[in-house]
Amino acid sequence: MELLIVTGLSGAGKSQAIHTLEDIGYFCFDNIPAELLLDFLERCRKAGRAGRFAAVLDVRSNAYSGDVGESVQTLAEAGYAVKVLFLDAADDVLLRRYKETRRPHPLIHGEVYTLAQALVVERQLLASVREHADYLLDTSNLSAAQLRERIIALFGNPEESSMKITILSFGYKHGVPADADLVFDVRCLPNPFYIPSLRSLTGCDAPVYDYVFSFEEAGGLYSRVRSLLEYSLPLYQREGKSSLVIAFGCTGGHHRSVSFARRLAAELDGKGETVALMHRDVKR
Repeated sequence: MELLIVTGLSGAGKSQAIHTLEDIGYFCFDNIPAELLLDFLERCRKAGRAGRFAAVLDVRSNAYSGDVGESVQTLAEAGYAVKVLFLDAADDVLLRRYKETRRPHPLIHGEVYTLAQALVVERQLLASVREHADYLLDTSNLSAAQLRERIIALFGNPEESSMKITILSFGYKHGVPADADLVFDVRCLPNPFYIPSLRSLTGCDAPVYDYVFSFEEAGGLYSRVRSLLEYSLPLYQREGKSSLVIAFGCTGGHHRSVSFARRLAAELDGKGETVALMHRDVKR
């Protein structure tokens, strides 16, 4: 039996993640005490319930780094294939989300009076599990729909390659994605924004794509990025990395980065890699 433990900061999107996992075939349970997890799974196994399971463990049920780590070890020793997904987001984003939902943070009690204090305490409590998580997903700049896409890309098909590759375009003026493993800056190339007929288009449109790659410098830069990946991707896979996020950034995330991300995603997909393509800022 496979188990995915979903944990992370309150407000980072764990509920959205667990709903998406349920939609793609996981048997999900939320806010279960860590000490009951093994007993619950054993009951499922004895009842003949097979498949993939996902459980949310977080501070609501007093599950901290030590509890999650101990649970992973105990479950692995019992024969379960366990992975940990950690959802994170910037403090200012979490503060905004809590203000929008008006829900209380689970750690506001005792000597913790404010939301800002609660976030500091929660980060300290979960620091170790974040460091050792199999999947780290920063949701600061992701909409609910984009988070759903990322979850499906990572866990949608268990028959696919063990390493899921996400190709992401973004705009530097909106911030660098914190969960990117490799970031390539393509702002050194001519910018289609300054061509009136191309300004309102994106790298998803043929005129922009063709313009970006009409320059020798673009082809040279792309070929060098591709050579690096041809060498490094097998190394990541050999080390057992579960997911890899490759990000291309330009100024606004509309033209150059989108073109590079499109080209790389198409090439890797053609070589049989498990690839998801996302344009984070193309609609901004």
